[in-house]
Amino acid sequence: MSNPSNRGVIYKGAGQVAIEAIAFPELALGNRKCEHGVILKVITTNICGSDQHMVRGRTTAEEGLVLGHEITGVIIETGRDVEFLKVGDVCSVPFNIACGRCRNCKSGLTGICLNVNPSRPGAAYGYVDMGGWVGGQAEYVMVPYADFNLLKFPDADQAMEKIRDLTLLSDIFPTGFHGCVTAGVGPGSTVYIAGAGPVGLAAAASAHLLGAACVVVGDMIDDRLAQARSFGCETIDLKQEGPMEDKLEAILGDREVDCFVDCVGFEAHGCGCNHGHEAPATVLNSAMQITRAGGQIGIPGLYVTEDPGAVDDAAKHGALSMRFGLAWAKSHSLHTGQCPVMKYHRNLMQAILFEKIDIAKAVNVQMINLDQAPKGYADFDGGAAKKFVIDPHGSVAA
Repeated sequence: MSNPSNRGVIYKGAGQVAIEAIAFPELALGNRKCEHGVILKVITTNICGSDQHMVRGRTTAEEGLVLGHEITGVIIETGRDVEFLKVGDVCSVPFNIACGRCRNCKSGLTGICLNVNPSRPGAAYGYVDMGGWVGGQAEYVMVPYADFNLLKFPDADQAMEKIRDLTLLSDIFPTGFHGCVTAGVGPGSTVYIAGAGPVGLAAAASAHLLGAACVVVGDMIDDRLAQARSFGCETIDLKQEGPMEDKLEAILGDREVDCFVDCVGFEAHGCGCNHGHEAPATVLNSAMQITRAGGQIGIPGLYVTEDPGAVDDAAKHGALSMRFGLAWAKSHSLHTGQCPVMKYHRNLMQAILFEKIDIAKAVNVQMINLDQAPKGYADFDGGAAKKFVIDPHGSVAA
């Protein structure tokens, strides 16, 4: 029997994506059989802020790239060497592709696997410089090293009932949680979250889950700030003039926070009267300024080595003007890099299934079909306070 057709979201150049026919995935890595892989029928696949960096033309992504690294699906075919998964299993796919065999994977550092990208440590589906893997904003996708990578949901029917929440386990929820963990968030902490996009909202919800006393979220888009307030966050409108310390003091009675999480990354803008101008190091410098001495700074926001659209030549190569001496003087701990999703996704699945968190409500999930993906990208880029989740087969109940 012939394989069904396949379609995916294709990067067509700066500001453009299109839905096009693509090859049906095979259990193959180049010219050799991929016996440790599976083929998934995609149930849900999410639009990520990291995808937007590419679509805006702010990376060196080549036209024709099949986008998408946030994938949840059902197995329809397995390779010979897959032992612990079977056809029909519903699974979450970590956006990190990891072999499970190298020294980093064995240490739990699955975001920087040494064997899945010839150019550098770490790989992801459908992303620039991350190994050339085909993305999952599609109807079908191949996942390698399946026994190691995939998180099988314990009950398929229950998974479909909770799919709006569970779809966020592939990236956004663990990434926000990782940002908080690496910022030292715990019971009684005061936390500042820079950015109220989907990852910032997931980080804010994660901070509550970790027991933070007060979570303050800063952004420049009113709808996103309202979304943060909807689940108990305090907010700061960064369009307004005035020192950050004064704004924090009005909320906390203190001019610094215990923990800072940067969910903005390299396309950051200035504050106050400069909010319309890019200032790529502004969040990092704010972090050093308003985090208490001895505090921690988590940086899940994306920073790149090559940014063709940067505001200056140094930033085009990832060189930012930072007050690193201030961080040193205050004994700050800074943690960067991709989230190692597998470190967190099983426990976060349990938090969802046992209803300890309503993460889909926190990030305002909106379901769309595959043909609506270009509009979803445009709306997201316009600052919509939503997390767009693509349902390519119409399998999620309205």
